[in-house]
This record gives sequence, C-alpha cells and structure tokens, in this order.
Amino acid sequence: MAGSSWGPPRLDGFILTERLGSGTYATVYKAYAKKDTREVVAIKCVAKKSLNKASVENLLTEIEILKGIRHPHIVQLKDFQWDSDNIYLIMEFCAGGDLSRFIHTRRILPEKVARVFMQQIASALQFLHARNISHLDLKPQNILLSSLEKPHLKLAGTSASRSTCPRGTRSMCSAAPLSTWPPRWCVSGSTMPVWTSGPWGSFCMLPLRPQLSPDCQDLLRRLLERDPGRRISFQDFFAHPWVDLDHMPSEESLARATILVVQAVKKDQEGDAAAALSLYCKALDFFVPALHYEVDAQRKEAIKAKVRQYVSRAEELKAIVSSSNQALLRQGASAQDLLREMARDKPRLLAALEVASAAVAKEEEAGGEQDALDLYQHSLGELLLLLAGEPPGRRRELLHTEVQNLMARAEYLKEQVKMRESHWEAETLDKEGLLESVRTSCTLQ
Repeated sequence: MAGSSWGPPRLDGFILTERLGSGTYATVYKAYAKKDTREVVAIKCVAKKSLNKASVENLLTEIEILKGIRHPHIVQLKDFQWDSDNIYLIMEFCAGGDLSRFIHTRRILPEKVARVFMQQIASALQFLHARNISHLDLKPQNILLSSLEKPHLKLAGTSASRSTCPRGTRSMCSAAPLSTWPPRWCVSGSTMPVWTSGPWGSFCMLPLRPQLSPDCQDLLRRLLERDPGRRISFQDFFAHPWVDLDHMPSEESLARATILVVQAVKKDQEGDAAAALSLYCKALDFFVPALHYEVDAQRKEAIKAKVRQYVSRAEELKAIVSSSNQALLRQGASAQDLLREMARDKPRLLAALEVASAAVAKEEEAGGEQDALDLYQHSLGELLLLLAGEPPGRRRELLHTEVQNLMARAEYLKEQVKMRESHWEAETLDKEGLLESVRTSCTLQ
C-alpha cells in the first residue's frame, strides 16, 4: 500500500523509516523487516508514474539480472514488490553511506587505502564483465560502504544490462557502460579527477607531491589516455600490477598464504635456500591481505605472529642466498670482462652492459634497490633485443649467460623489496583496521 505524500510508503512485511536519498525517479528508505530477525534493508521506491512502458520493461529486465548476482562487492538485490503506485527494490543495507560522501568528508585517502578500494571495485567489475553485464551508471554516488568501522565497497545502482558488444572490443572508459570509470579518487593528498564531462573533456595532471608509486602513475596515465584505441583494455586493467586482484584482501588470502608456506618449509628442509626464500616472499604477499581482511583481533594477532616467524627465517635465507650470489658474481667476472672485450665493435651492447654494471653497483648501496631494479629492467630490455639478433658463436653464448645471471639477480632483488614492504606493512597495520589509517592520514594533513 502506498503511503501519504509527506511520509514513507507502506509495504507489506517492512517498516520504512528514514529517507536515505532521492533522485528523479526514485527514493531510497531505510527499513526493517517485520520478521523476528528485524533485518535492516534499503528499499528503493520507483514511482510508476515516472516510467513509460519501455522503462518498466527495462527495469524488470534489470531486476531479473540483479536477482542472479551474488558478489561480496556488489549490493545484493534481495527481493522486489510492487503496488499501484511504486515498484520496490529491497536491497542490502550499507551503513557507511556512499564513496562520494566518504571522500569529501576525509578529503584524502592514502594510496594504500585507495588501492584496496580499487581492488574491490575491480573485482566486482571483473565479475560483471565475465557475465557480459554492464553497469551503465558507475560513479562515486553508486559505490557504497558496508560500514564506517570496517569499510568494504559495494557497487550499487540499478542500471545493469546485458552488453550487446562482443567481449574485449571496448577499452576502459571508451563508451557506455563504463564512460564514467574510474571514480574520482583522492590519492595521497591530492584529488585525482579521472573522469570529466564528456569523453575526457580536459587534461588531468598527476600531482608531484606526495609522490605516487610508479605502478599507480602508470595505471592513471593509461586510464587517462585520450585516444580510446590506446586506452587500457578491460583485461589489461584487471591484470595491472597496481590493481593486483590476485592479492586483494579476501577470505582466500590466508589459505593461499598457508599453501605457499608449506611449500617453502619443504624446500627449506631440502636445503634449497633460493626456492624456499622465493616461496616465503610469495606467501607474505598473501599474509598481508589476510591481515587486512581479518576482523577478529585474536586471529589477526595469531597471523602477525606467524608473519614475524616466517620473516625471520626468510632473513636468514636471504643472507645465505646473497652470499651464494656474490660468489657466483665473482666467478662470472672473467666471463663479463671477456664479453666486454668481444663487444668493442658493438657500442649498443657495451652501453647495455654498462647499465647492467651500474645496476649491480646500485644494488650494493643502502636504499638503492628500486633504482637498481629500474636499471636492471632497462639493461635487460636492451640485452634481450641484442641477443635475439646475435648470430651463433662464442659471443652469443656469453651474452646468453650474462642475461640469465642478470635476470636471476633482478628477480632476487624484486623479491627482497616485496618481502621488506610486506614485513613493514604487516608490522604497522593498525589493529583498528583500514579506516584508522585514513583518519590518521587526514589528521596529519
């Protein structure tokens, strides 16, 4: 039964209370189920008089689609009803409000928090994309927070449809349904306007301070590419290292970490220090998301204790492997000298080898790991191209060996950087969770 014009409508089985929001076609109310559970829900009331026949048919199609969707980061449509005046969508209630209000209240989000939020949205989008479903109205107002204490993002809005375009033919932001993707993020102290009216109506400059991570900058630039043909695709977005869906906090994180630790312990017992170290580092990549996901304080402390134990062993293995690597480096010095001698007529090869030497030197400096990785990447890019064009012979054999050694050192260094970052994050993760990090950052501003 419809209610009066100045109060919420009446609906069988529910008590509608405060109004949560309203738009041109609908009003959303907080409601309680009359059952013993007194479940809290959000009920969206769509006025029939605001819809024509085609709109009603489209709405029913959307309801059919949404009823079949179950995902931790998509607001669940629990049921729907109708009467002579309205169509009622009975939705999961999200107590934290919408993302737009959350950002405006706090002004900024640290990059680590923004990354977790991006992972949650990307996870939901990947779920929809795999089922050929388009959202059609993705914006901060349609991204809700489950709560303010332990915020998890959930996509809302009832604009969903089966896409008529072949999968994989559209890049991110190229056209509907995702023309407003991604939302306006506040990252590391600066607002990042990553969508504008129309298809990229203005150019967006990335902030210089505080400095964003290279992966974050890369993703933003690829999303902001004005040419739709060069803009990042769906699949490349989902696979991007800053999004990193494989390591997003989830209920599977701890299980995946445990599997890797078991493998690491086995390799450790077999005396394979390098393999054990690599597996411990990979396990830490899942332990940190597990800490983010865990809400029980006692279980979280137990995970932290395990992390400290595995980091301690990994540090011991690191010393063993580092000593072994230094010995191999000394053994390979004569071969490197010979390769340089044979490369006198190849200035491009000599230049690439000099960059590799600079990478090794930078690796030995305190705090030079990231610079060393950048140098390794640059030199290996050149050396691999030169190796592909090098004719068979002694020089090609030496070059092949040098490339293998440099790749092994770069991979080892990369794992050390990741292990240190995981260790730091695990140790400094606030017991009160993600939101406290946001509050602290805002206070420091």
